[in-house]
Amino acid sequence: MTKARTRWPRQRDAEDSLPPEGGTSHLATVQPTELETCLRACAAHSGKLVAGLDRRRTALAEALRNLLATHAGMEQTSSGASPIPLLRRTAKGGSGSALVLGDKLLDPLLAVGNKALDCGYEDELKLAILITDTVLTQRKRSRAGWRLRARTLEAMGAETAAVEAYDQYLDLTDEDGFGVAAKTAGLRVGAERQSELLRKLERDCPEAAAFAGRFVTDSWAEGLELHGRGDWNEARPRLIGALLTQERAGAPVPEIQEALAQYLGLALEVSGAAGSGGSTRGSAGTGDLALLTDLIALYAEQRRSRMRGPIADPTFGGVEWTTLGEFRNRIAGKSICLIANSQRVGTGSMGAEIDAYDLVVRFNSYKIDPSATGKRTDIHATIHKHGFNWDQKVHTRLVFGGTSGDWKYSLRNRLVPGAQQYLGDESLRWPLRDIGKVGADAWPAIPTSGFNMLWLLDYLDVSTQLDLIGFDFYESGAYRLPAAMKMPITSVHEYTSEKAWVMERAQSVTDMRIRLR
Repeated sequence: MTKARTRWPRQRDAEDSLPPEGGTSHLATVQPTELETCLRACAAHSGKLVAGLDRRRTALAEALRNLLATHAGMEQTSSGASPIPLLRRTAKGGSGSALVLGDKLLDPLLAVGNKALDCGYEDELKLAILITDTVLTQRKRSRAGWRLRARTLEAMGAETAAVEAYDQYLDLTDEDGFGVAAKTAGLRVGAERQSELLRKLERDCPEAAAFAGRFVTDSWAEGLELHGRGDWNEARPRLIGALLTQERAGAPVPEIQEALAQYLGLALEVSGAAGSGGSTRGSAGTGDLALLTDLIALYAEQRRSRMRGPIADPTFGGVEWTTLGEFRNRIAGKSICLIANSQRVGTGSMGAEIDAYDLVVRFNSYKIDPSATGKRTDIHATIHKHGFNWDQKVHTRLVFGGTSGDWKYSLRNRLVPGAQQYLGDESLRWPLRDIGKVGADAWPAIPTSGFNMLWLLDYLDVSTQLDLIGFDFYESGAYRLPAAMKMPITSVHEYTSEKAWVMERAQSVTDMRIRLR
């Protein structure tokens, strides 16, 4: 642990204080909000965003423009008049029916909420909460609304309310494609370990009780000053008292974590522990070094649990990594079909033909209907960002991702023990870019999971037969697990270029099958 900084915890006075239970009492309950109120807030926020270098706010501004334009178009279509002037304040008690949140406006509104969450700033997080209040006022069973609310509350440090919202989401879905169950388990374990840590401090330093009701900044400042003078015996109860005050006042979790890290850093420095950068100066009263070790272990565990969630089986069922070369050897000489998640497949009747191939490849949130899609899945190729079908048993699972750290994080959180025999290693993480060395200059769009897989199989060129079943590049619409059907067909991919690449190499084409070998 590095030497502690001297930043003071934020003081929450009567106007700024959060209520008990993690500061979430005012956030745990959805506040009834009319759509018109939310749209006015979005319009006002759009007016505050100016051109700058922050790409996250630029993306939010674009999402806001799209929302407001969609609303304006709907109003003009329905009434033939100008849309409601969103910046005009409605008179109290005024007449008129409330706006209804229809399907056409729901997705743009949620997109604004997600972009606001991506920004991570206080004003944007408040906007995201307002949007979820609005969505859940009219659509109490909106899975997307509850998940956005939970993620926003978590970002705000309102952990108890976040867990409640995540639980609402889980109650409404059968497929936990976003790993929410593991997330909530990790948050709960993290909260337990944080409480255990604070209780240990409280028991070991009963003098801290005298400072637990004072202003946080006052106690912390006095503690730092006394520590600086070498009087740890007097500094310690003030610092612990400030920590206890933060907990009881319901400070956001990140603030408590930062203060805990500072305290433990100071305690290490005073103890003269190896690597702490401190000395034995003023070490009297530091307490048992074994206790300090236990406290640091608890701190590390609560951080780790909140970031990654608990793992019942760290070996993931004995899964084996597979390299590019090993994967090539396993598919050599085999007939392979790749099954699109398209309505063309879902309404077809090729199940028996599909299962007759040596290897069947499916993607992301694929849906099984044996007569239409076949029932076998040998290779599951998926993007790392969601966890649909990761619990389905397959021979090989290839997880694609453009950023190594995010990819590893997803594997650690989403992989299901025993659900796969082989897992693609980093040599198979991002085929088009890393193996093919095809940069953004030659292929600007982000390649889809299907295209990454197809490109890889074409590159290896060891299959006796390579067929694409139902690939119409979403012209017929998506055919996915129910929980994934609400996910938009994202614009970050460029299906026209992928289709052109396929057609240039096609040896034969029918309504259902494109043959490349």
